[in-house]
Amino acid sequence: MAWPTDEKKLSRVRALMKEQDLDALVVRAPDNVVYLSNYWCMKGYDAVIFPREGESTLIALEPQEAEAHRNSWTQDIRLFKGYDEKDPRPAPYRALDTAIDVLKKRGLTKKIAVELNMGTQSADRMVGEPTTPTQNFFDAFKKIAGEVVDSTPLLNEARAIKTPQEIERMKLANELAALAMDYTREHVRPGMKESEVGAMYEGFVHGIGVGYQGRVEMARAFTLVWSGKGIATFTATGDRPVQEHEPTCSSKCSTRPCATPKTALAFPNSTN
Repeated sequence: MAWPTDEKKLSRVRALMKEQDLDALVVRAPDNVVYLSNYWCMKGYDAVIFPREGESTLIALEPQEAEAHRNSWTQDIRLFKGYDEKDPRPAPYRALDTAIDVLKKRGLTKKIAVELNMGTQSADRMVGEPTTPTQNFFDAFKKIAGEVVDSTPLLNEARAIKTPQEIERMKLANELAALAMDYTREHVRPGMKESEVGAMYEGFVHGIGVGYQGRVEMARAFTLVWSGKGIATFTATGDRPVQEHEPTCSSKCSTRPCATPKTALAFPNSTN
């Protein structure tokens, strides 16, 4: 959904860039793209060129043109094709070519930062299909820039402090999590499989979350459900039956932008 440009957040990022004498950030991880542009890509092919001064550039997959224009905080949107009859290479190469071209033409090549050190990344809108860059993605920037550094520490520092808009978004995620928990608590019954309880929660979030209050464009949940003696953190949901008077599940809910409030469920009328 379209949100007003979070100038407070972007100004903080630019202040950190000034301290490090950076010309630009180049981000491609979906959560960083959302963070700097308010645009959530379908695949992890898209990128943002975020300069210390001036307007940023969003490099977006062509089928998402309408969404990019609707949600992005920049008007400088460059499109690339997912499939190109004149270019047999995979789509990320076309996004990379565009990023390199923008940096060169705007003279942003003295010192740039890219995501060199990321243990994990948030999902794109095609959840469950993570996209990782190849080595030549990183090598391409080294060929055109005087210096390439890691953007991860800077982004981590900036993202550690939440603006009022970010807190508002997180509250939406928590509202959906609470509604799903209430719904699941009302409908869970003894003998249900743990997986059935998880599917109930996830389906509720996705069902009411998309378009929630006219403010959430996509909402998905992922649950880990356990019951009774089956409770064991970081193990997969199984087919064990829900047990009356026993704790039943621990869940997570995520909405756009990513937020994961933890919840816990006990069977109705439980004495525990």
